[in-house]
Amino acid sequence: MSLQLAHHVHAAVNRWGVIGRRHFLRNLAAGAASLGLVDRLALQADELRRQGKACILLWMQGGPSQFETWDPKPGHGNGGETKAIDTSVPGIQVAENLPRLAAVAHELAIIRSMSTREGNHQRASFLMHTAHVPVASVQYPAMGSVVWKELGSPDCQLPSFVRVGRRFPNSSDGGLLGTDYNAFLVPQAGRLPENVQLTTDQARFQRRLALIDRLEAATTGAEAELVASHRGLYRKASQMVLSPQMKAFDLGQEPDAVRQRYGESEFAAGCLLARRLVEAGVVFVEVGLGNWDTHDNNFERSRDLTAQLDQPFACLLQDLRERGLLDRTLVVWMGEFGRTPRINPRAGRDHYPRAFSAVLAGSGIRGGQVIGRTSAGGEDVVDRPVSAQDLFRTVYAALGIDADKENMSSIGRPIKIVEGGAVVQEALA
Repeated sequence: MSLQLAHHVHAAVNRWGVIGRRHFLRNLAAGAASLGLVDRLALQADELRRQGKACILLWMQGGPSQFETWDPKPGHGNGGETKAIDTSVPGIQVAENLPRLAAVAHELAIIRSMSTREGNHQRASFLMHTAHVPVASVQYPAMGSVVWKELGSPDCQLPSFVRVGRRFPNSSDGGLLGTDYNAFLVPQAGRLPENVQLTTDQARFQRRLALIDRLEAATTGAEAELVASHRGLYRKASQMVLSPQMKAFDLGQEPDAVRQRYGESEFAAGCLLARRLVEAGVVFVEVGLGNWDTHDNNFERSRDLTAQLDQPFACLLQDLRERGLLDRTLVVWMGEFGRTPRINPRAGRDHYPRAFSAVLAGSGIRGGQVIGRTSAGGEDVVDRPVSAQDLFRTVYAALGIDADKENMSSIGRPIKIVEGGAVVQEALA
């Protein structure tokens, strides 16, 4: 029983030392209320962590063409040379470039009606990582940082937000949540992260940490606060370096058959690493594939990129399903925007945020459906427009996170995780 609750129970005792039933219940209710929002949020957070949910974001840097992936327009001049193929769900077709993903379409909620106003790479990347447009006065946190804060377990000795891949410009990090929630970067899957291997034996390493503690123990005042922050960083870093969970980064632990099933590209290795990290307790993994900025030679370049995407993405879903992880792991596929319906003189497609696609699968998502529709030539959304804020609210709803929760900015302003928007209810199981 908390001190607040005990106080109100005590207040229910009358001056004769007898607890009246009505007084007791009324004061007990007041005591429960006095637990306050912070206590209730803490209980909710503990419940979310017990559910073991996680998210894998497959980030298509550069802006993938919806016509060559999820919203082909065969027979229309804007569709170009890309044909459509049937999927595992009757009535749903995708581009011919995605045969393996077509076979697992029953796991996918394909949103063909994404629409934003941001056609600049930097601004659009920020928006599609945070659900906010960039402003100078507030540093909004990335989706991965939010998920870490809400779902990260203190029992996991690995960073709870890991980015895999070399290209992550303008994608934001911990922002107003603080640098503690910044992503841990892994430039290349298949190689252990840099600077995590001991250059001495473990006993000597521990002695060096103890020496740092003794040297810094004498600090006072403002300097002590800075030192405490540094010591926390040292403690988390050393915990990670010494943890047996670091084996999760070693793809050599996987059988050759599994690695071959995913494929041999860097993106394939990233998808396999994402599954291993989720198994180890990491709650958010972002795997990047680029460059989709196909201003020229769109069709050939898109075929090459979708060939890198198709097998690993499909295998990731199947692997998660077979291991009993997909029901608690949300997989999100998206880029910063789509490509123009009109094919330019260089056989390319340019930036187009007005109508593009995103895909959800796994935890809390009802697969085997298409949400929204674009016009015959793909120029406009004609049914069920979905904004970035709508998409983020849907992602957070699937993970059990309250998108209206407020975090405090550096100037004392409460900022909601997502401002505006509404959950795409039909996406949820």
